[in-house]
Amino acid sequence: MTKPAATKSASSKPLPGERQLPTAHEGTPVPDAKGELPPVIRRTEVVAIALVGLLIICIIAGLYLAKAFFLPMTMAFIVGTMLSPAAGFLERYRIPRPVAAVLLVTATGAGATFMIGLIASPAMEWSSRLPELGALLKEKLHVFDRPLALWQELQSMIGGPGTISTFHMPKFDWVQPTLEFLSPTFAEFLLFVATLILFIASWRDLRRAFIMNFAERTARLRTLRMLNEIEEHLGNYLLMVTMINVGVGVATGVICAVTGMPNPAGLGALAAVLNFIPIIGPVAMFAVLVVVGQVAFQSVGAGLLAPALFALMTFLEGHFLTPMIVGRRLALNALAVFIALAFWTWLWGPMGAFLSSPLLIVALVVKEHLMPSDAPQLPEA
Repeated sequence: MTKPAATKSASSKPLPGERQLPTAHEGTPVPDAKGELPPVIRRTEVVAIALVGLLIICIIAGLYLAKAFFLPMTMAFIVGTMLSPAAGFLERYRIPRPVAAVLLVTATGAGATFMIGLIASPAMEWSSRLPELGALLKEKLHVFDRPLALWQELQSMIGGPGTISTFHMPKFDWVQPTLEFLSPTFAEFLLFVATLILFIASWRDLRRAFIMNFAERTARLRTLRMLNEIEEHLGNYLLMVTMINVGVGVATGVICAVTGMPNPAGLGALAAVLNFIPIIGPVAMFAVLVVVGQVAFQSVGAGLLAPALFALMTFLEGHFLTPMIVGRRLALNALAVFIALAFWTWLWGPMGAFLSSPLLIVALVVKEHLMPSDAPQLPEA
């Protein structure tokens, strides 16, 4: 009876030159290999992703092609939502909401007209002297001829192309197309004003109708909270940013007056208006101050004093003042702000740049309510 066992034991020994494979112990379960397989994307998921991508492309194309309609409407909705808290404040003092809407739009238009008036007068004067100012600026830039010659000589020594020559002032044929690009048509302006007044006057009814479209009570409460938070955030954004930009305009005017720049009031108003456009506005204002300084002063150093002080002031405002005031209420990622600015500027131009931050705020609020941060998360790897 013991022979078979001995035979089995002997047969299990490896022969010379053979390698013994590891054997599994009896009773050990076989591990499930399905969890180690890479994820498989099904055909339905690919089709769904493709359809969503096509939908996004169609929406972007529609917004771009129908800019004359969507831009005034979107601007009216955003500005109207910003001004709705002020309309509610006037309504608490027994001022009818339609009257409050007209008063708010009139006051906003008067402020914008005042700022445009401060900017337009020196801009028209300087535009009539563009050839003269261009020749003067070209003469001042001859100071860079020697560094450019040294750079050209260095390039020729190392075998570069060496094609850099002296400065050449560009032609001013771009002025008229630029003004046409920046200024909306009368029909767009009329559509914006009419939509803005009607939106502010009927915002309560529109919000109630939008909320009541949902059947479930939970969805209604979520939509109500989302709309209230959008209105609060946009109102705070308009108030805080307007106060900061007015301060930037006043500080710029003081800097220009102290350094002897021409028309400090107009330059301050321009700085306040351009500061509504993040990143691009301060850079454009710096370039304007550099050009004005080089034209107004005899030496290059004196013309760069006001731009240098402006750059220092905007650095302190952008890195300390604005994050301290606005950052507590509206935490916006710098990369998200830059991407939104680039996208909406490409899509709708300067007005799109103005709308980039408010639209980003709306998107973040909607995202927080539809995908809250306390939702179940994936486990850490």
